[in-house]
Amino acid sequence: MRQQGSGHIVNMSSTAGLVGFAGSSLYCGAKFALEGTSEALAKEVESFGIKVTLIEPGAFRTDFNGRSLAAAKQSINAYAPVSGASLQWFKEMDGQQPGNPAKAAQAIIQAVESPHPPMRLALGTDAMSLIQEKLEWVKTDLDAWQQVTVSTDYTDRNSEVMVCTWTK
Repeated sequence: MRQQGSGHIVNMSSTAGLVGFAGSSLYCGAKFALEGTSEALAKEVESFGIKVTLIEPGAFRTDFNGRSLAAAKQSINAYAPVSGASLQWFKEMDGQQPGNPAKAAQAIIQAVESPHPPMRLALGTDAMSLIQEKLEWVKTDLDAWQQVTVSTDYTDRNSEVMVCTWTK
């Protein structure tokens, strides 16, 4: 990809890569890691003409909730109200997920073929809603704790302060 000066890396994340779900901490942790890795990678390969897109699907009618769903052989009773409820939800949702895999595949192709593909492509109404809720929650916390946040900087005007900026 570097030699040809173009390419597109598509990483399959999940809504769980941005939103933590009780009973899914290990899965969410892996997907959060993929999100950070992909963000950094996108910046590292951009100058080579390589794009990176994270696919963040919600619930789709795949085997994810069915035969692919793995649960611990032993459970801890203290976690049953959370983990047990999550596992039960996954089982009950199997075959009822709102997302259509064929439409998701077409959306991914559309993104890859776009001259300006997204860094993140949320798929499904549920994904969009959950991610929007998360962003509002993060903004609420930032706004509520802004004074504490900025109070942690050195206040000596003579000292150099490193300012990081986010570039897309």
